[in-house]
Amino acid sequence: MKAVFNIKNMVRESVDQLKPYSSARDEYVSDGSEMIFLDANENPFENGVNRYPDPYQRSLKSLLAEQKGVSESNMLLGNGSDEVLDLIYRAFCEPNRDNIITLPPTYGMYKVLAGINAVENREVLLTPDFEPNVPEILQAVDRNTKLLFICSPNNPTGNTFTVDKVQQLLESFQGLVVIDEAYIDFSEEESWIGKLANYPNLIVTQTLSKAYGLAGIRLGICYASEEIIAILNKIKPPYNVNQLTQQQALQRLLNQDAVATEVEQILRERTSLIEALNALAFVQEIYPTDANFVLAKVDDANKRYQQLLEQKVVVRNRSTQPLCENTLRFTVGTPEENKTLIAILKQLP
Repeated sequence: MKAVFNIKNMVRESVDQLKPYSSARDEYVSDGSEMIFLDANENPFENGVNRYPDPYQRSLKSLLAEQKGVSESNMLLGNGSDEVLDLIYRAFCEPNRDNIITLPPTYGMYKVLAGINAVENREVLLTPDFEPNVPEILQAVDRNTKLLFICSPNNPTGNTFTVDKVQQLLESFQGLVVIDEAYIDFSEEESWIGKLANYPNLIVTQTLSKAYGLAGIRLGICYASEEIIAILNKIKPPYNVNQLTQQQALQRLLNQDAVATEVEQILRERTSLIEALNALAFVQEIYPTDANFVLAKVDDANKRYQQLLEQKVVVRNRSTQPLCENTLRFTVGTPEENKTLIAILKQLP
């Protein structure tokens, strides 16, 4: 019989007992009335950013909740997804004792954050068709395995993992399953956000860096149960999302038509890029993608990367990653950029 998941058994003891810092804007939340704020030792002269930002980003969360169909209490915002991921490590992994599982080839920050937090990273390679190897993943688990990271659509391969494999892991793994959906807006597959109520051990992370075109403002979003979010809120910095980021994010989220138009154009350009790559003799394989990039196997990735660099085109050589020998990752650019890329690729000797 499957054990009942209890988040209390997951959280670090020091975090569980922690009394979080209470900022001035925690103790008084403005109702919109004209007030004289003398509580936070701010510079009183108005310039648009002289006041501390809302520590819980209430306006932004309210809009996201409406758009995503989840409660504000089911989300935490961070200074990019990397801060969100780091908070998850710090809340649930005891340094020099616990371990996590990652599935290479995958996003490199999972491993980096494990090292920063003194947590063992157990790597279980994807299968040759870039799917989770469920039996080997479960075999790698022990009583100190706290987190399993699933990047879907995956970076750098671009594919979305099959639902049944992810579901099997959610049901069989007694730790937290973190599904990184940075590229979900380019996929026809549904987000796992809609399954939060079904799986108390599920965490979903998303970002405004990709489809929303806001990489420069650094805004990551974590969706999880109220219990998990409450734990993360205890340890997040009080003003981790600055005022300018909140303003820019609100403006962009309110302009969904523009975002949809850009995503549609990226997907059209992706199709054109794949067709062009398929026609090149030195391209040996193009992998299925649900992201805004294409991973292609070529004859000599180091050579082709250098040739493109000499033509002032920067792509990503992923050959050092497991299962990715001689691969280049092409981000889909503007129509003009893609036209230039394709013309250069056709001329390479």
